[in-house]
Amino acid sequence: MIFGLFGGERRSSAPSTSVTASNASDWYSFYNLPGTTSGINVTEDLALGVPAIWCAVNVIAGTIAHLPLHLYKTVDGKTDKATADPLYSIIHDYANDYHTKFDFWKLIVSRALLGGRGIAIILRNKANRAQGFLPIDERSVTINQTIQSGTVQRTYTYSGQTYTGTDIIDISPLLRADGLSVYSPVETNREAIAAIIAAERYATSMFANGGVPPLALKMPPSSPAASDRAVEQVSEAIQNGKDRKRNMFALPNSLEIEPLGFEPAKQQLVELRKWQISEVARIFNIAPALLHDLTTGTYSNVEQQALNFVSQTILPLVKLIEQELNLKLFGKRNTANFVEFNIDALVRGDLKSRMEALVRSVFGSIRTPNEARALDNLPPLPGGDELYIQGATVPLRDAGKQPLAAPTPAPAQQDQTDQTEEDAKEEDSNGDS
Repeated sequence: MIFGLFGGERRSSAPSTSVTASNASDWYSFYNLPGTTSGINVTEDLALGVPAIWCAVNVIAGTIAHLPLHLYKTVDGKTDKATADPLYSIIHDYANDYHTKFDFWKLIVSRALLGGRGIAIILRNKANRAQGFLPIDERSVTINQTIQSGTVQRTYTYSGQTYTGTDIIDISPLLRADGLSVYSPVETNREAIAAIIAAERYATSMFANGGVPPLALKMPPSSPAASDRAVEQVSEAIQNGKDRKRNMFALPNSLEIEPLGFEPAKQQLVELRKWQISEVARIFNIAPALLHDLTTGTYSNVEQQALNFVSQTILPLVKLIEQELNLKLFGKRNTANFVEFNIDALVRGDLKSRMEALVRSVFGSIRTPNEARALDNLPPLPGGDELYIQGATVPLRDAGKQPLAAPTPAPAQQDQTDQTEEDAKEEDSNGDS
């Protein structure tokens, strides 16, 4: 139905599309999904119990939340931070009276990573100016969309109140084919996550049993009661050995114990945990080194993985957020105002590289000294708003205007002649002597 927006077909109205983001525990009935092969119904809370998933969500959401977010205004072709605008504090410092900017964006991004969608209401005053953002549970929101006369109309209903699409911040990293509902990373990858949880539970149960796998007791034919007594006696002997830190106990000559399944060493539990980290790294598009798996890491490739994290994981989400904010706060016809994250904050940890980059940017006429100081929240200094260029370190506007050094004048021709005559007389006198 949405193709009519771009083709020649125009409709006065179209059937509405409605989506309700249900609770994670109801995914299987809501989307008519089959249960996982392991029998574990994966929920967001259960998925966060996997250490690698917990780490991935916190690293990505925390990184974006700590990036400085600024409001800019362009006037007469010059772009500056609009610090005098009341919206600047909402963008840069706090989302509302109870959520700081960090709290707000970490919540929204983590919801987008787990449930596939992070939603917030834009709080507006009577003049329709934004006064703050209020995060809401997207699982309790009903989204309705219609197309009328080639225009998309979208509404969000929450707690009995309906909001237009322009009053909602909707961060959805991956939309479904209808352009409205979303793919949830946890729901879409439920089989892989269920396998991880099942492996953790198996390893935990094995360690809880002292590392002893299930055992089979071989004994001569006897009554069921005798078999039960023998099993109880052997189990008690194993438990007593664990309590007394003894790994040996005696068995009657007629009894034999054989393990069922694989021995712990053959379970490859260490390799299994590495596999879990690799699976989570693929789900959330994050390098294993950032999940604290350095088994295959070297100094050079870990550094490269960190750079890839910025370019492949953080930047796409940052651009998604920036474009959503610019559209909802200023409208599609706006050309004067925009919000933007400062990605430079990601390299603050490497002071040496950061200082070298700032020096090069100042001497290369990319930044003024005050702009470089502002990146570290240092106050501006007098004369620091000029662009400088490497060399004489003069203002860029004066480069090329410096007078060239005057060439050394050649001796006058007469002086050369007089000098020649004097030299000749001196030579004659030397010859006579």
